[in-house]
Amino acid sequence: MSALTHTPARTDTTARRALAVTRRTAWFANALLWTAFAVLEGVNHGWLAGLLAGAFFIAPDLTFLVALRDAPHMAKGQLPPRAVPYYNAAHRALLPVALIALHTFTPVDWAPAFAALCGWLAHISYDRAFGYGLRTKDGFQRV
Repeated sequence: MSALTHTPARTDTTARRALAVTRRTAWFANALLWTAFAVLEGVNHGWLAGLLAGAFFIAPDLTFLVALRDAPHMAKGQLPPRAVPYYNAAHRALLPVALIALHTFTPVDWAPAFAALCGWLAHISYDRAFGYGLRTKDGFQRV
């Protein structure tokens, strides 16, 4: 039997790889979009908008501080299980997207809040683009 007549495993692996590359490319484009919005809001609306965008860009990764004491006892790449719920909550795109929608349809119009949400979404998008996703209950990267 030749290699050309029986290649379903190879085809499946290639298709999965192509889908992963497509997803990561889409997340990267999304990250660039939210970064541009955050920078634009900072430039147009002053230092507070820029400061909040930067703070919310960094904030999701500060969730590891919840269990900083447990970190030396974890395996390489493992987040302490006590910090996992906070990490996963801060790295789900649904919450900032819902808050942007709420910001859009409410009479409250505060540009620094929108800039902060843009920074948060940029962080989540960069994480997904570079292969970092949510964590399992044990603190390891989900596959």
